[in-house]
Amino acid sequence: MVTRRTMLAAGAGSVLTSAQGQQGLMRNIGGAPAGFPIRSKVAQPFDFIEHCHSLGLGVVETRLPSGDPRTFRKKIEAYGMRVIIDAGYPRDENGVAPFDAAVKTAQECGAFSLHVAMTGRRYEDFSNLEAFQKDFERCQKSIALAEPILRKYRIRLGIENHKGWRSVEQAAWLKRVSSEWVGVHFDFGNNLSLCEDPLDTLGHLLPYAVACHMKDMAVEPYEDGFLLSEVPLGEGFLDIKGMVATLRTKDPNIPLNLEMITRDPLKIPVFTDKYWATFDDSYSPLPGRDLAHILDMLRRNRPSSPLPRITGLSAESQLKLEDDCISKSLNYVRQYLI
Repeated sequence: MVTRRTMLAAGAGSVLTSAQGQQGLMRNIGGAPAGFPIRSKVAQPFDFIEHCHSLGLGVVETRLPSGDPRTFRKKIEAYGMRVIIDAGYPRDENGVAPFDAAVKTAQECGAFSLHVAMTGRRYEDFSNLEAFQKDFERCQKSIALAEPILRKYRIRLGIENHKGWRSVEQAAWLKRVSSEWVGVHFDFGNNLSLCEDPLDTLGHLLPYAVACHMKDMAVEPYEDGFLLSEVPLGEGFLDIKGMVATLRTKDPNIPLNLEMITRDPLKIPVFTDKYWATFDDSYSPLPGRDLAHILDMLRRNRPSSPLPRITGLSAESQLKLEDDCISKSLNYVRQYLI
């Protein structure tokens, strides 16, 4: 019988072994909690800071601590790490005071920046353009409420490109906001789901980049469109080295938080009517040439092996797969990005 303790010990082996012998922290490489879904589920309680430190990571993205922020800060500083805080955002005027308190606590924790994901998957969440517009307006009003608080505490908020907006929409919004305290937590691969070339996404959002979710991507066709998966760095078709080099032209020390999510592939149903329901030629265009470019990219970048899947795997095998993907990605980081 495989116990939880046995499973954790066995699954940790490949990752922790790769971290052993690491000379110091990888100062600008971090971990994003969404990249460790299986381990965080199995290990209860799961100390994500300790886990990132054990992997030799120099940055950690995590929630506000439940205890004394000064104790939290001392721990982070003793480890020589930087911290990015998931602190939420004010959804309306009633949320302003709680957000103020959260940002104050994040500042006391010594946060490098804040991270927020304000949307789900556009093509799944909305069935018409009006619903999308209403939600986009909600997001913009929330950030208008948040900006004075961010300015007050002099801490930056990175809004993730989280499969909600095309990058031209997000960049135009941030240009209107025109605040040094509101930027982008840049995700390397999310906007592929909106038929964007990752290099175009980076080009549009680079001026606003505060920190990153670093990942590599692979695709496969399916009957309604294409399947999209995170894969270990270097095993997908993204130009990881080139994208990192570009980001470092803006900030040589920009945090690159690994978000290698081990799960079943996401379905991107570009051949269905619902996928296109929130796009409009005047308000929110998605040119046919962009779809054609992505489909051509899919054709030219067929994966050499099947995309990762966890359905049907035992809990122990799922954890081993996740740890192996993390280990391969960190080995890539050490070889090419340090």
